[in-house]
Amino acid sequence: MHPQITSAGMTDIHQVLADHHRYWGERDLRPLHLSALVQEFGETCLVARAEDGIHGYVLGFVTPTGTGYVHLIATRDDARGTGLGRRLYAEFADAAHRHGAQRLKAITSPANTGSIAFHRRLGFDAQTVDDYNGPGRTMVVFRRALPFDIGLREPEPR
Repeated sequence: MHPQITSAGMTDIHQVLADHHRYWGERDLRPLHLSALVQEFGETCLVARAEDGIHGYVLGFVTPTGTGYVHLIATRDDARGTGLGRRLYAEFADAAHRHGAQRLKAITSPANTGSIAFHRRLGFDAQTVDDYNGPGRTMVVFRRALPFDIGLREPEPR
């Protein structure tokens, strides 16, 4: 079944946290799953829901300066390579654009080569920024303009 992408609710975040390992493996990113994002930016926090649960999600918001910021995006281990990550990004971009966004932004650590490759395939520019997250905390910053026109017909490479 093709997952349906809808706005996220608090029960969705609780389910994602309960199944955290299915989205993030050994990395513990539970502290980044801020309930306030879902509470305050519900229209730009999305889940991909199917009969067997949440296949993926994106937590994001639009800044006052018109940037659609993706705080977290993840697909469940059994949904990777299906194009769902692209679909989630496209849906987020549409929602962010409706709320005034003119561009998209996301960040990751330099060690997260999978995320870097994924964002580059989606047409993001990537810049390594020293001390982005504080002294000695280098991050890769992704940026791209809207509209978000990507080919959704071809699945992501596995």
